[in-house]
Amino acid sequence: MDIDVLRSGFRSPSPEARPMMRWWWFGPSVEEAELDRQLTAMAEAGLGGAEVAFVYPLVEAATRFGSPELLSRVRFAAERARELGLRLDVTLGSGWSYGGPHVTEATAARRLDWERREIGGGALELPATAGWPGEELVAAFVGHGTALETPAEVEPLDVSDGVVRVPAGGQPRVLLLAWSRLTGQQVKRAAAGAEGPVLDHYSAQATEEHLRAVAEPLLAAVPAELLGSVFCDSLEVYGADWTPQLLPEFERRRGYDLRPRLYELVVPTGGTEQLRADLLRTLSELYEENFVAVVARWADEHGVPFRIQSYGVPPATLSSYGRAHQHEGEGWGWRRVPQTRWASSAAHLHGRAVTSAEAWTWVHSPSFRATPLDLKGEAHEHLLNGVNHLIGHGWPYSPADAPGLGWFFYAAGALDDRNPWWAAAPDLNRYLQRLCWLMRQGEPVRDVLVYVPATDVAATMGPGSGGELDLWRSTSAWLGDGLTGLLRSTGRDYDLFDDDAVELLDPARVPVVVLPRTRRVPAGTARWLQRVVAAGGRVLTLGGDAALGDGHAASLSELEPLLDEAAPPRLVLGGSREDVVVSSRHVDGAEVHLVVNTGAHVREPALRLASGRRATEVWDAATGEVVGAAGGDAVELVLQPYQALVVVGHDGSPAPAADAPAESSRRRLGGWTVAFGDEPEQPVELPHRWEDEPGRADFSGRATYRTELVVDEEELSTGRLLLDLGGCSAREHDPDAASHSYRADVTTPVGEVAEVWVGEHRAAVLWAPPYRVDVTGLVRPGANELRLVVANTAANALTTEPAIEELVRSSRVRYGHRFAMQELERAGVGLASGLLAVPEVVVGG
Repeated sequence: MDIDVLRSGFRSPSPEARPMMRWWWFGPSVEEAELDRQLTAMAEAGLGGAEVAFVYPLVEAATRFGSPELLSRVRFAAERARELGLRLDVTLGSGWSYGGPHVTEATAARRLDWERREIGGGALELPATAGWPGEELVAAFVGHGTALETPAEVEPLDVSDGVVRVPAGGQPRVLLLAWSRLTGQQVKRAAAGAEGPVLDHYSAQATEEHLRAVAEPLLAAVPAELLGSVFCDSLEVYGADWTPQLLPEFERRRGYDLRPRLYELVVPTGGTEQLRADLLRTLSELYEENFVAVVARWADEHGVPFRIQSYGVPPATLSSYGRAHQHEGEGWGWRRVPQTRWASSAAHLHGRAVTSAEAWTWVHSPSFRATPLDLKGEAHEHLLNGVNHLIGHGWPYSPADAPGLGWFFYAAGALDDRNPWWAAAPDLNRYLQRLCWLMRQGEPVRDVLVYVPATDVAATMGPGSGGELDLWRSTSAWLGDGLTGLLRSTGRDYDLFDDDAVELLDPARVPVVVLPRTRRVPAGTARWLQRVVAAGGRVLTLGGDAALGDGHAASLSELEPLLDEAAPPRLVLGGSREDVVVSSRHVDGAEVHLVVNTGAHVREPALRLASGRRATEVWDAATGEVVGAAGGDAVELVLQPYQALVVVGHDGSPAPAADAPAESSRRRLGGWTVAFGDEPEQPVELPHRWEDEPGRADFSGRATYRTELVVDEEELSTGRLLLDLGGCSAREHDPDAASHSYRADVTTPVGEVAEVWVGEHRAAVLWAPPYRVDVTGLVRPGANELRLVVANTAANALTTEPAIEELVRSSRVRYGHRFAMQELERAGVGLASGLLAVPEVVVGG
């Protein structure tokens, strides 16, 4: 791609890269006029569309899930979204996981349960009687020893004609009965009319019946051409490790009969680890073939893409994503392996250009605490994990006449135009749109492939005994954050791959593979690793079996020099680089590096492009402009907390860039007044924190600060004139905050957003560091009116909000306990609204 085309695309990126929002429809209770208003608000805020999620009622539901009335509302929303240039996606169900009233005993999720009893030495004939509907005795065993011991010997028992026959023997003995039972799990957060069991994701019949009951009516009401995709949320089928056809499917796939060895799941033997791995593998295949592939085929037949979060339970493998059209993850954190990395690795392996993320799920809990800076910081973490499309979690549908703050979801994100800081939303969304567009260009740079040792990991997992079934979670724990943290902190990036993926990977194009703590490698993968070495690549082991690779390290300190030799980073980081992380793309004729400060301190990294380039440029996603350019392959940056810049190396001519002016003087601005709403202006001393004023602690909204900016001819002739609201300082992380809840750990000079006006000209909206704007072209010699319209969050109002408690109470009376609001008691912790520093005028030469 020509560098001029890349620059132009960055300034004005495709609308397809705009962030979207998950749109919660509570009830279902939605009206066309309000749907229209909210879609219009999304478009005006620079969002790209919405994903409809049908969830629990907050008031008496106006319609029922799947009703003609509701489907007509979906059709209206899809048509209106198209008129507004927005994309609309729909979830093929209500709540999660898939299920509902159409699910029967034959198609509901199941688990294997064990009954363990100590018995004597006499012969027994026991009726294999089900205690609950849907139960079935799968196998019975007797072992020698007490119930508190691991039996030394275990024998299968005859089960026929509904009777378990236990022969006489020595005592004490332990009787083990393996039951196939319904998990009993009901659809979580279900809308009215969507209540019912979660379906069996290992059963094609269960999947097909769900599609007939739920998806077919939806696509009959809303033509596929009006939809961006149909969606499946993360897999949360708790404890589901069984299906009626598991035994014959296991024997067909693994080549031996599982039934006589089932007891090994609770009485381990020398072969139990491999048996567990074989069982997890079989469950993964059944999920992939009977759920993902079935929905994808249905989607193909209806001409609409199928998007999925393929992780959780059932134990989806990395490669299970391959059957779906669009891959999505969630979770942030560049040091560890979140679900976003699971999804993006699969997308790269299967040639998908776009990886989406459910973003901001628990951002700055509780609801309405999130600021634009929080959203920006977490979005960077998703981008660093290979994501290039953001779907915010989310936008709650709320009627205009709802009491108090209105309706909002039980989890943290409440990201709509009720937030007082919403004036910053268009700028935030344009910023994210630029970066997502840029990170779709060319190909991702992955210096290292990290093997997912699925056989080893699965051998530690616990199907049949109530143990962990989530392969992503177990893999993430297996890898920890040492290896991945080392790769990222040294300027490298990586993809995960598993045994099924080796068929997709050309061994001649793989420079380095790392095998983490690996003992078992299937024969096909071992042959592929040999081909990597034969083609000149390196296979490095970290712990595990040194015989598997051509370089072995017992620890990370030993691994680092091996990596330096085998995979020197393409972008060498120096200077002040702590918390600085890079994600790179190779574009024809150029290399693109997203350089992110993920921490709360100013960093000044020195970067050098190892490939050598004729020119190096620095691009700012906030403006789309080139802000630095030079010949050669080196650049020095100053990154404010949670700031990102783009470094582009190419062999063309460097673009002209305005150099940052050298500061010649600065002075504080005084004489401020403040007005809240229609109240009269009052003199105010800065810093000014609203919560310190009587009666303002629960105020959410806007206040206007006003002063005169007096400049003389000399200042204007000296150079540029900048308004600086102040810097950030790191704050101690709240140890009581939820570990999965992202927030930017800084105190800011404005809480939370400031619209800057010079006279009648809107200069900027400041919401993230650097809180600085160039006002040179807007000021005149003499006195200029300067206004800062400051907005905070809605959390202040939430601290004294009684309406949500009544909504929750009344919902539970009508519909039961379908949700629990999260951490609302923390709404007021550490709030700081207002103008929290004294603005300064900076004169630059």
